[in-house]
Amino acid sequence: MKLSSPTREHVEGTDGAERALGWLTERQHEDGCWEGEVVWCPMILAQYVIVQRILGRSLDEQTRRGIIRHFEVTRKQDSGWGLHPESRSYVFVTTLAYVALRLLGVSSDDPLAAPARAWLRDQSGGVLAIPTWGKFWLSMLGLYEYSGMNPVPPELFLLPRWLPFHPDRFYCHTRYIYLGIAYLYGRRFRADASAEMEQLRQELYPSPYGEIDFASHRHHLAASDVYVRPSAGLRAAWNLLNALERLRPWIPGSGALRRRALGHCAERIVHEQRASRYQAISPVNGLLNTLALFDRGHTDADASLAGLEKWRWEDSAEGVRIAGARSNAWDTAFAMQAALEHRPVAEEHRESLVRAYAYLRDTQIVEDLDGWKEHARDRALGGWCFSDGKHRWPVSDCTAEALSAILAAHNIPNLVPNADRISIDRLELAADFVLSRQNADGGFGTYERRRGGRLLELVNPSEMFGQCMTEDSYIECTSSAVKALARFRAYQPGWRSATVDCAVTRACRFLRSRQKVDGSYPGFWGINFTYATFFVTEALHEAGAPSKDPVLQRAANWLAGRQRPDGGWGEHFESCLDGVYREHSQSQAVMTAWALLALLPVLGPRSSTVERGVRWLRDHQNPDGSWPHEAVNGVFFGSAMLEYRLYRVYFPAWALARHSRIMEGHPH
Repeated sequence: MKLSSPTREHVEGTDGAERALGWLTERQHEDGCWEGEVVWCPMILAQYVIVQRILGRSLDEQTRRGIIRHFEVTRKQDSGWGLHPESRSYVFVTTLAYVALRLLGVSSDDPLAAPARAWLRDQSGGVLAIPTWGKFWLSMLGLYEYSGMNPVPPELFLLPRWLPFHPDRFYCHTRYIYLGIAYLYGRRFRADASAEMEQLRQELYPSPYGEIDFASHRHHLAASDVYVRPSAGLRAAWNLLNALERLRPWIPGSGALRRRALGHCAERIVHEQRASRYQAISPVNGLLNTLALFDRGHTDADASLAGLEKWRWEDSAEGVRIAGARSNAWDTAFAMQAALEHRPVAEEHRESLVRAYAYLRDTQIVEDLDGWKEHARDRALGGWCFSDGKHRWPVSDCTAEALSAILAAHNIPNLVPNADRISIDRLELAADFVLSRQNADGGFGTYERRRGGRLLELVNPSEMFGQCMTEDSYIECTSSAVKALARFRAYQPGWRSATVDCAVTRACRFLRSRQKVDGSYPGFWGINFTYATFFVTEALHEAGAPSKDPVLQRAANWLAGRQRPDGGWGEHFESCLDGVYREHSQSQAVMTAWALLALLPVLGPRSSTVERGVRWLRDHQNPDGSWPHEAVNGVFFGSAMLEYRLYRVYFPAWALARHSRIMEGHPH
């Protein structure tokens, strides 16, 4: 439907953007940041409960009730729990949730527990077919036997670093999770036996526990849980390691080697906990590290346990949970860019923007980590983290988007007084950090450059996740880097100009080479083709590509062809599972915004495709300025979908603000 006049279009668009940003302003934190919950699944919450019980720590009654509440609201219709808000039930997540509920004092015949146990019994293989990570967690409780788990010997971390399969070549999240698992597996760590665990053994298995041949189930996996089935090579390696583990007591010197390996892993765990101020890179490896430190009787154990609370999220509606990520800097950078897109909108929210700017200014990492080389870390200096920066794991695209937001703020006269601005030296550190994450192919990694070869994916042991063994060159991270470097080049043209020009050229070449024949781009961190195509068009436009550029035209044609009859866009998460575009049954505000942000510089604001999309956003905006709750919109490692709860507000606000700006003829 075509709107009646340009005046109505840009007035309504500006009003919609201002109302959305007003909604955000009301939810801005006192420190100036925005942070929406990054919703995943109750897996980590269950592990948190298990760790508290293993360590003999009791939870207060309010926390206990809040945790049970979260299990209630995340349960699937079939009475199990899944890997993400819209997934089927998983044996892995359901088993851990059931165990956690029982440890919290929920009775076995409770309406929350009994149907879950029945669901597990109905699955082929039952709990015995739980994936390896589940076998490991149950083994630590005495609810599975380590003989039934594929080995993760700590000696792997003693191998020479030049080996192509050394764990230090793994993706950092994978590397640190397996560091904790290796230590605890090497120790055969196990909680003290109790009558409670004996009761759980009877509930989880149809056969008497003592009669189960756990070793025969090492390779047994629940079909519901498998995303990447272990390769023949990996199974052979596991079988070899398993044989060596059985023979280890009779191998001369193996005991001393095991002690040395455990000490080495423990040393690295201590360093990681201290470097991350006891938060760890993620709550999963933070939980494992905490158990390892308590096993060692280490003085940092209590600080590590307390650090887990930094991942806690709580409200009355959904109870207490442990978030898989905290998104302070990420959300703040995008909310700022949405408000800064159109000067009248920015002026309306000047005070909020100044506070957000100060937050980014104060959370940049301005000191490097001690011992970063020895512990296989890349430099952190100059970067921003996904979160508030306190755990000191900066990321390329978080840094790039923060830098882009800061430079956009500098483009509005007097928005930020000169005395309060981030110094040019620190902006140069940020640009340096972004440059340091560029890979040989021109693309950009996340936390680090690529370290391992693609063949490492053939030995992916996680079973439930894909593309998690090494850093890669990600389309979205590369796009964010191009945008930030292009803006910084315009802001500071004399700074390392040849280096920046070369990096941008190589990155743009990488992006152009990744376009699919149909014009789309496959994503990695969002759902999926819509998300990545938005990022690429944003980057190429910032780098100077004209609207008639063939790559931009093909991308725009692809997006226009995916517009739904109602004028919106919607992509289903299943697009991430097999790399084939799947349309959602309903249009989504987030994906409509991504499409519009990409199309506006290419097709212009008066395109019928754009007009219909803008109208859809306006028609579906809530009276309070937000948009309705929607489907999942993020993903990691192919199968783990996320809901970024602020995406549904600041991306639509950004799209409406951009539409109004271009309609009014204002430059960016």
